[in-house]
Amino acid sequence: MNPTATVPPAVGTSLLDDFSLEMTGKDVPKLEEAHAGIPRGTRINVTFLAGEDPGMRFAAARAVKRLGFVPVPHISARRLPSQRHLEEFLAGLAADGTAENVFVVGGDPARPEGPYEDALAVIRTGLLQRHGVRHVGISGYPEGHPAITEHSLWSALGDKSAVLGAQRIAGDVITQFGFDADRVLGWVEDVRARGVGLPVRIGVPGPAGVRRLMTYATRFGVGTSASIARKYGFSLTNLMGTAGPDRFLHALAQGYDPARHGEVKVHFYTFGGLRATVEWIARFRRGDREG
Repeated sequence: MNPTATVPPAVGTSLLDDFSLEMTGKDVPKLEEAHAGIPRGTRINVTFLAGEDPGMRFAAARAVKRLGFVPVPHISARRLPSQRHLEEFLAGLAADGTAENVFVVGGDPARPEGPYEDALAVIRTGLLQRHGVRHVGISGYPEGHPAITEHSLWSALGDKSAVLGAQRIAGDVITQFGFDADRVLGWVEDVRARGVGLPVRIGVPGPAGVRRLMTYATRFGVGTSASIARKYGFSLTNLMGTAGPDRFLHALAQGYDPARHGEVKVHFYTFGGLRATVEWIARFRRGDREG
């Protein structure tokens, strides 16, 4: 890539406007460290990991709000052991003033730990809006899901969009990360063709070690052929370096057409750390290049 090339306008003025970030409950000190470089009002998702208790998630959401950002706590449907646990979690968020935005996902367990087999089951309860939720994020999988059929994924996406519309709750779709911009944009076109008009936030891994990226890619069933890896900017035979999403974002910007793809933003998975991701975004928007 030409290190003196300017950033295409679509990257600086559209796709990267209103980007969102992701953190875990344990990342509050890292958020404190990185917060000065994050635009106020940025949406920051707080994950729902198995090893983190509700208190840790509540504290993280409060920290996001205190620092001037929009907390988006995750709700993992299959990790909820009962309706009472769901209601207590939502009530805790409401008491902290952090319940307005949530992200509802099925979650990792193959078998539900309670009454909710998927995100749709949680949304259908009506409990979200009763506790002050006004915006719900749902998952999208441009490259499929290793444990769910393509038909089921499309059906679930359509059903969740329809139920949110019927409940008059705003929402968006946050996709799993990937390395192939063409495939992602093709998937977004399919989303629109199926009548789903929700804004889409395309999942992008922040700069991280290649080995770590490969570990997450394997876990989530993300395609990593040699040709895709080269297009993204790393080699499958050399896992010692780091990789940022420069090429991916440029390809996304070049292929993005609002008329075909609708409203599209970017969601960063901070595998390499919050501060590293935030600093990388700032450099990229200035037009700087690495490597």
